[in-house]
Amino acid sequence: ENVITVMDPFHVVALAGDKLTQCRQRLQQHTRGHRGRSGDPLFGIRRVARTRAGLLTDKQWQRLLRVFDDPAHAAFEITWSFYQDIIDAYQADRSEQGKKLMTRVIDTLKADVPAALAELRTLGRTLHRRRDDVLAYFDHPGTSNGPSEAINGLLEHLRGTARGFRNLSHYIARCLLDAGGFRPQIHSLL
Repeated sequence: ENVITVMDPFHVVALAGDKLTQCRQRLQQHTRGHRGRSGDPLFGIRRVARTRAGLLTDKQWQRLLRVFDDPAHAAFEITWSFYQDIIDAYQADRSEQGKKLMTRVIDTLKADVPAALAELRTLGRTLHRRRDDVLAYFDHPGTSNGPSEAINGLLEHLRGTARGFRNLSHYIARCLLDAGGFRPQIHSLL
């Protein structure tokens, strides 16, 4: 009964990324009065904002910095900074460094975050509530539910593609074909 719950890095980063997107969309609506459209600064950087800072090209950095220059986008810049800190924690060379950075992020977001940073407040509450699960990853690096997710995805795909089969042998053949475990023989019609 030595089970340790570990929150997968993918899900933590995805959660932070979702909050970043919500912040961008909220500011877009507030500053422009409508959803994002071509030509809107916040809409134009939606993919760039979700990219790790170290992977951005010079052109992407310039586009991002133009958005940050607008004081109306300050909440977005702060949220983006925390998003990057979370990514950096998982990319740290040593687990101790990553855990220290993630602990700082969680502690900072648990402190008094202004109401104008609504998305960061909710992210902070979630990370604080799941603190042990998030930080457990750094004590058990490499822990991932990725393989389980891949199997579940394959099973869901099989279930979806085999709908309508009434013959069990046809269903089994379809499952084997999708899973790569069945190679049908091609017979010549000669």
